[in-house]
Amino acid sequence: MSDASALLANSSGLPPDSIADLLGPWSQEVNIASVALKTALVILMAVVLGCERSRNRHAAGLRTFIVLSIGSMLAGIGDVYFITVLGVGFPILSAAVFIGISIITANTIIFSSKNQIMGLTTSVGMWAMSIISAMLGFGLYTAALIGFAALMIGLLAFSKMEKYIKDKSNHFEIHLELKSRGSLQDFVTMAREFGLTIDNLELNPAYANSGLSVYTVKFTISEKSLRKKSHNSIIEALSVLDCVHYIEKIG
Repeated sequence: MSDASALLANSSGLPPDSIADLLGPWSQEVNIASVALKTALVILMAVVLGCERSRNRHAAGLRTFIVLSIGSMLAGIGDVYFITVLGVGFPILSAAVFIGISIITANTIIFSSKNQIMGLTTSVGMWAMSIISAMLGFGLYTAALIGFAALMIGLLAFSKMEKYIKDKSNHFEIHLELKSRGSLQDFVTMAREFGLTIDNLELNPAYANSGLSVYTVKFTISEKSLRKKSHNSIIEALSVLDCVHYIEKIG
């Protein structure tokens, strides 16, 4: 057995794992029972993660995560066989899967017409799930299950914390539609008088032929009394300006 194989196997030729020790040697061997167990576990994890993404209307949903997870798991199982039985010194299938996942996840990140990055969390979720599934395929049950639990905690528990931090920030970003391009100076003047500093203002070319003047605007709340107000209340106050056709917060 090569040095690379030794890193993945113990003296019995199987990856060490506490849960696998409780289940027995069969759980780490390449047999019908172990493959069935790993498939059931990976589908269960993919369903939980896929439902969370679908519930929030994200691009990659239930079926995407199931197919991706099964493929990554099978790559891990195949590499265990190649390394422990055939003596191959490198996890070929898993490496190919990770390259493929990197390409797929990069293509799921898009910029909306409102100049907002979309699909980033889903993309890294797919990437993380592929690693977790491959670990399960290798027979590392404990690491895979703990990693999946941490992934779900990161997606569910910290989303509310992230929203709270953003709402308390002195910085926010809006999608702004003005009734005409000549209204921009009026909006800028009124925003400054309101107590806002414009950090960045970009024209959105996606609306070039719509008759509207559309911008992405980044603000800093400079007026101290205004910092006690929520971002939504500030945006609501800006929305009543005569020059504004439509306005909403980004992120």
